Amino acid sequence: MKRDAIDFDKEKTSVLFRKLLLPTLWGTISICAVTAIDGIFVGHGVGANGVAAVNIVVPIYQIMSGIGLMIGAGCSVVASIHLARKNIKAARLNISQAIAVSSLFAFLFCVIILAHPSITAKLLGASRTLLPDVVSYMQWIMPSFIFQMWSMIGLFIIRLDGSPRYAMWCNVIPTALNAILDWLFIFPLGMGVEGAAAATSISIIIGGIMALTYLLMPGNTLKLSHIKISRKSTMLTLRNIGYQCKVGSSTLLGELTLAILFFAGNHTFMRYLGDAGVGAFGIASYYTPFFFMFGNAVVQSAQPIISYNYGISRWQKIKEARKLLLITSVAIGFTVALLFIFIPHLLVALFVDTASHAGRLAIDGFPYLAMGIIFFILNVAIIGYYQSIEQIKRATLFVFLRGFILLVPCFIVLPKIFGTPGIWLAMPVAEAVTSVAIALLFSREFISRKKHCP
Repeated sequence: MKRDAIDFDKEKTSVLFRKLLLPTLWGTISICAVTAIDGIFVGHGVGANGVAAVNIVVPIYQIMSGIGLMIGAGCSVVASIHLARKNIKAARLNISQAIAVSSLFAFLFCVIILAHPSITAKLLGASRTLLPDVVSYMQWIMPSFIFQMWSMIGLFIIRLDGSPRYAMWCNVIPTALNAILDWLFIFPLGMGVEGAAAATSISIIIGGIMALTYLLMPGNTLKLSHIKISRKSTMLTLRNIGYQCKVGSSTLLGELTLAILFFAGNHTFMRYLGDAGVGAFGIASYYTPFFFMFGNAVVQSAQPIISYNYGISRWQKIKEARKLLLITSVAIGFTVALLFIFIPHLLVALFVDTASHAGRLAIDGFPYLAMGIIFFILNVAIIGYYQSIEQIKRATLFVFLRGFILLVPCFIVLPKIFGTPGIWLAMPVAEAVTSVAIALLFSREFISRKKHCP
């Protein structure tokens, strides 16, 4: 399979970053587009209740994505370091262990959830009205999560192997297929929410197979290798996976932050505004993963450069990549925020009738949501930077701050103070406070370096 002619050892940092960013950005946008396309077709084919039902299942999707991204990011950092040190055998072994263990986990997780779908749906916040659609969507989407693991982890490795364009097509082709199948299943065949779930499952399966096919090709540097079955090999696998999870843990926590956002938001909107409120928040929830994936695209473009040079202690190139990461994150965040401020009606119209109750609530809320977009994308990128240089404690601290520590209290307190706008402001406030904390840390380190290096 032809590689994209990327040389991490000799090419300029800016050239490497540009070569990685565009295909990675398109690829990650395509990942989010799968669920967004579902929302568009469900919104127009089923209605706001369908959007709300799909949104209630999103926390499960975010958890599985988070686990895939955690292992993928951790595996990529470890493989980058081995690759920089010319230890290809160790890099291949780590990749193979990541694919095998994640597949087993996804299988067991799906079995547990599908054994009690109604109970799971109620725990996620489904009302009696939404319960049937939530259960139907869950039963169709869950079996695809094994293939999602192959895709999530595989794409990190494919980019590291110098083939970002192939990684992009592993996302773009399933997204296009999902759009076609959504239309077919929801409108001509009238399958409703079940049709959206079936379309998404099929597209995820295709993407997973494409990624796994690359990793099985004999001509590539990074590919799957045989894993020995013995007590010693099992202990080695568990040790390696444990370290990969440690390195990538902040990525999982980042996805869990989204899951908390959706879970807490669904419950808060249901409490204050009922099913229409959940429908409005559901529209926002289709866009929120784009914020995460924009930041994640910047991280995934910079991470191979940073981790490769970290493996051989080439600090100047790390600083150059970090600067590009920060500038790109702010530029993307500013651009996206302007869309939510000035054309919220067009963004809402993609999913539901803007004259509907849910549509009006979303249009009124989007400008408030926009206040946090720059901070959201920037935080994801900076946390990913710390992850790339194995500063796991710092990355984890900031993820906990923006999600577990700040987000839920914001959902509880702000609506009591500001009413409905306070619900929409929960995420922006949590992300802004986190950005301030990161800026204070940067300032403290900068002042400390100046004192020690006059």
